[in-house]
Amino acid sequence: MGGTGQRRRAPAGSRPTRLTRRGRILARVAGAVAVLILGVAGVGAWIYQDLDDNINAADLDNKLGGDRPANLSPGSKNILVVGSDSRDGANAKYGKDLTTMQSDTLMVMHVPANRKWATVVSFPRDSWVRISACDKGDGVTSARHHAKINEAFAIGGTSGKVAEAAACTIKTVEADTGLRIDHFMSVDFQGFKGMVNALDGIKVCPEQAIHDEKARLDLEAGCQTVKDEEALGYVRARYSVGDGSDIGRIGRQQEFMEALAEKAQSKLTSPKALYDFLQSATKSLTTDEDLAGIKPLYSLASEVKGIPSQRLTFLTVPNYPREADVATDKANIVWQYPQAADLFTSLAQDKEVNKKELQADAQDLIYASRVRVQVLNGTGVTGRAATVAGMLREAGFSVAGTGNAPETTRTTTATYPQGLDEQAKVLTSRLPGARATQRPDAAAGVVTLVVGTDLDLDDIR
Repeated sequence: MGGTGQRRRAPAGSRPTRLTRRGRILARVAGAVAVLILGVAGVGAWIYQDLDDNINAADLDNKLGGDRPANLSPGSKNILVVGSDSRDGANAKYGKDLTTMQSDTLMVMHVPANRKWATVVSFPRDSWVRISACDKGDGVTSARHHAKINEAFAIGGTSGKVAEAAACTIKTVEADTGLRIDHFMSVDFQGFKGMVNALDGIKVCPEQAIHDEKARLDLEAGCQTVKDEEALGYVRARYSVGDGSDIGRIGRQQEFMEALAEKAQSKLTSPKALYDFLQSATKSLTTDEDLAGIKPLYSLASEVKGIPSQRLTFLTVPNYPREADVATDKANIVWQYPQAADLFTSLAQDKEVNKKELQADAQDLIYASRVRVQVLNGTGVTGRAATVAGMLREAGFSVAGTGNAPETTRTTTATYPQGLDEQAKVLTSRLPGARATQRPDAAAGVVTLVVGTDLDLDDIR
């Protein structure tokens, strides 16, 4: 306890979502898209052009800035996928006092350079992260701050433009993960509902009745077919289902998408059903300019379709309730370090993630609040230790004290006594580039962080 940084078993809700059959979702979705697009090509050129023109293109040029992560794996692709909860038009009834766009679902699909595997990482929208400074589209730039990750989409979307919403989300995800985002896709609520309706609904089998006022859903227990508002409510419901966590909703959404893809492949045999489905899908879709068309989307689907199903991995960022670090915060989660950093680094370097190993590592965790840190200023910049200490406290760490290092140093280092190696990893994984070293003369019971001139305060996670 206290300074020892006792290891804790991860709460059930914080473990990466276990997906049995869900590993095949991406292949089925990609396969369905490929089959549908091929079907369109056979129907006629005018339909092809009609659907092609439906897809909205978000011009992200000059909106992302120059301070972006380096592309460490040329040929690979990181695609940010957002389920948009816009409050405009027909979507207005799903929000109360929400006047901007919202991201209801957020994930990154990593497709490697060799196209032999793929990993999809879901980001719970309650993730407490650093939101980047963003252009709100009204001439005002928001300040960098900490909040739920889905706030980035809302801030950028203040003006109602998807391009600005996408840009702020991309900047935030890149800053918090170190992954360079190559493409962006957004699907809004109404388009999702139209796709379900074109299939005459999707069968679901809730074990318990779901009565969720926020999701506008009243559903009895047992197997039944849902469409229209019920389908939308089913994938949005959260507080009245299970433990009320966003983690549970992610799993339910993934299961629903699997059922949708399966039904699309079997049912869309008539030209009318096919056309209605694709009209809804393409009208609801906004992508970056490079993906804004049937051809590039089909090319992407073809690449993913060829990946063996056993090498398609779905993960949720390892996490735990933020209440463990900040007792007053009962509404958010934080990403679990060093496991989250290891996951992002692997994908950035185009290395396949071993899901079982990640899950095993996530079973035992050390809360940030159980890591005692002494911060020393090695930069020569007055007040730097206090600034870093404040940022670490906000992240949940227990700061034992601050001071000045004996000399100025360029390299940020963490030294620790025997027995605190895991605590040092938790700390340095939040400070990109920092190195940890065990030393026999290290201060007892704490990890001593010497802040060097190489530490960019904006990089602290």
